[in-house]
Amino acid sequence: MSTNRRSPRIMMRKEFRRLALLRADEAGILAKSHKEQGAYYLAGYSIKCALKACIAKKTRRHQFPLGRDYVTKVYDHNLQELLKVADLQTILENEIRTNRALEINWGVVKDWHVESRYELTGRNGTDMVKAVTARVGVLQWIKRHW
Repeated sequence: MSTNRRSPRIMMRKEFRRLALLRADEAGILAKSHKEQGAYYLAGYSIKCALKACIAKKTRRHQFPLGRDYVTKVYDHNLQELLKVADLQTILENEIRTNRALEINWGVVKDWHVESRYELTGRNGTDMVKAVTARVGVLQWIKRHW
């Protein structure tokens, strides 16, 4: 019996960047349509893609991954873990000390999780979209590092 398992496709940094921007736009459309859960999920997903673009920037072509733990962390969905792998945690911590808007926006975004796509209620997509796409939003901050 053969399985039809597909190998994971290699994602390039530019693809993660494009996905981050596309998912943020889609989240904004859903929020305007009062589709809070979808907006919440896609806005968080845009940050996940943006952080993965930052991680991809750190790798070199033909470089063997540093180890199983590293690879596991790269494929994680936890935004706070991805922030660490991207080497942006300390930079963000330093910046939010003097940037209250960024601190508030990261506070909204940081607890996003991939399982939120299965939740039917309880998430505020409008606030999440604002935290991601605002002038001092999390996506704008990450774009400075990707």
